[in-house]
Amino acid sequence: MVDVLILARWQFAITTVYHFFFVPLSIGLSLFLAILQTRYQRTGDEGLKHLVKFFGKLFVINFAVGVATGIVQEFQFGMNWSEYSRYVGDIFGAPLAIEALLAFFIESTFLGLWVFGWEKLAKKIHLTCIWLVAAANAISAFWILTANSFMQNPVGYTINTVTQRLELSSFSQLLTNPHTAYQYAHVFCCALATVGFFILGVSAYQIIKGREEPLFQKAFQQAALFAIIGSLAVCGIGHFQGVYLVEEQPMKMAVADAHWNTADRPDWPLIAIPDKAGGQNIFAIKAPGLLSLLSYNQFGRQVEGINDLQREMTAQYGANDYIPNVWVTFYAFRFMLLAGLLMIVLAVLALSRSKPQKLRQSPKFLKLLIPAIFLPYIANSSGWILAEVGRQPWIVYGLQTVGQGVSTVVAAPVVLLSLLGFTALYSVIAVIAVKLLIKTCQEGLKAEHTKPGLTLAGTPKGGLV
Repeated sequence: MVDVLILARWQFAITTVYHFFFVPLSIGLSLFLAILQTRYQRTGDEGLKHLVKFFGKLFVINFAVGVATGIVQEFQFGMNWSEYSRYVGDIFGAPLAIEALLAFFIESTFLGLWVFGWEKLAKKIHLTCIWLVAAANAISAFWILTANSFMQNPVGYTINTVTQRLELSSFSQLLTNPHTAYQYAHVFCCALATVGFFILGVSAYQIIKGREEPLFQKAFQQAALFAIIGSLAVCGIGHFQGVYLVEEQPMKMAVADAHWNTADRPDWPLIAIPDKAGGQNIFAIKAPGLLSLLSYNQFGRQVEGINDLQREMTAQYGANDYIPNVWVTFYAFRFMLLAGLLMIVLAVLALSRSKPQKLRQSPKFLKLLIPAIFLPYIANSSGWILAEVGRQPWIVYGLQTVGQGVSTVVAAPVVLLSLLGFTALYSVIAVIAVKLLIKTCQEGLKAEHTKPGLTLAGTPKGGLV
């Protein structure tokens, strides 16, 4: 029989990755729509209004699926991870409750008003609705990442020696956790890059098809700015976040670089074949002396290796394997970096060719931007895999291991059944969402010239289902 811990980890990993496919696009697209609608109301350009409605359909589809896939996340804490919830619930529950009761409530309420408020609400009020949706999206992400950052870098707590539970001692420390600042900035900029490439790909498809070229060229120009700002910001913030993690979670970063032995001027492995059992790399292609610069912004600085960190953590926390899955962490990091670099290159090219005459002369580049939609999704998923797998075996860093957090009363067959069920359900939802997005893109703006209001492609006016 497969261990409950393994099944619970797989279930959480699969549902989280599915959910996070949709989160960055929701954050970025709500802001994109708010800016685009502001441009429409300032200029009175009806074409921009049609664009807002068109991309608004895509946003509603994405948002609905994001909500559906996110609901299960919090239930798992009390079911598969009840020991974790018992241990840290006093702290972890606070930001999640605020997110659900405040941010999500604002987000969903004003999204409904925005969707059904076209031609019914005053223009300024209607515009305010989408700006509130965008703000609530950003605030919602902050509270979720505050909760996650406590798991990565616990602050503002005390340990109740009677109940053996963590209790919140400083809400201000929880809010000002330095890990949250880096992580939130990183995720928000990832959202900008994601929506940038999403709109670039959709606009490129419409331009190739010869549909409303002047309008989609405007969307292309705004998206190119989102893509270049997001991609460059993610690169810069990611570097400084890595420098921070070298101090706070040195094992994660050592494993991410397959750096086994402490050295004063270590090389940075571009590609490697790690051997955890042997405590070394069987093969590696390295950039000489670069790891200390990446780790500390200094050449020649000593960087601790995996083997030494394992000995230090054993002495501090007791006998255990404190080395995460090296293969997964190392290559998740590389996939994230490669996708990010490709995004920067394509974003620069998109911005340089965003003028109408240059777009018409770049059919091959436009075709390339359609599959490039997937680059941010690869980077986002790889980044989360790095963040979560790289902190193993901890569920709350330095305080509770993943094995200690799993439920002791849920049987393996029950977890296996829910794992298979949720995986199948999420797969169906994802397929439906992708088909709806593709169908809406294929229809283009033609519906906007004939139908008032904002309705989902293929659904009766006035309803989402």
